Amino acid sequence: MILLPALDLMDRKPVRLRQGDFDARTNYDPSPAEALAAFRDAGAQMAHVVDLDGTRAKSPVQHDLLMELAPILPLQVAGGIRGTAHAKPLFDAGVARVVVGSLALNEPQAFADMLDHFGPERITLALDVNLRGGVPMVAKHGWAEDSGRALDEVLGQFPTIRHLLVTDIARDGMMQGPNVDLYRTLADTYPDKAVQASGGVACLDDLDALRAAGASAAITGKAIWEGAFTVAEGIARARG
Repeated sequence: MILLPALDLMDRKPVRLRQGDFDARTNYDPSPAEALAAFRDAGAQMAHVVDLDGTRAKSPVQHDLLMELAPILPLQVAGGIRGTAHAKPLFDAGVARVVVGSLALNEPQAFADMLDHFGPERITLALDVNLRGGVPMVAKHGWAEDSGRALDEVLGQFPTIRHLLVTDIARDGMMQGPNVDLYRTLADTYPDKAVQASGGVACLDDLDALRAAGASAAITGKAIWEGAFTVAEGIARARG
């Protein structure tokens, strides 16, 4: 398993949100470039960077900044990406992968076309879920609305997806531990997918649990930014 340290951006500055709430925002001091350089120097292979302004606007807002950051460290970029036209400039600037969620839910054919165009190694499908009776149900519109669709149903539309990022909304930003059972089930059910775990990592033991569950990557934001462990410590534990 690899560790993907997370960098969330609003107004060109690093921030963290609590459960995706734009009004529950914490600001951090380093510049984005300084933060990514620190991740790189600690041994990170890739960072997960989210344009929160783009997420809220449902269209690219900070992509100029992301393109400036791309040479520092391989990036997996999310936020406001709604098709090929949004992704191509990022790839041209050196971004490794882009994360797409809403497009897959709202315009599945457009997402399938994007996947075919760039290939499965360049696209990460992000699905945010709430558990309902033990069944992961996919949320949309910034977690504010239930799509009414189960995770398995959505995944069935896109069999060629390789990279899958699943966030348990109830755990995100809470530092109460990840939903290990969810990721174990996903890894067992979809052995052909590289499952990225997101939400709830609070300590190094959580990384042990996710690795044992079969996750291919763990996205860790608040635990790093709040000093629960360092990036270097997290990388070492993720590798086992």
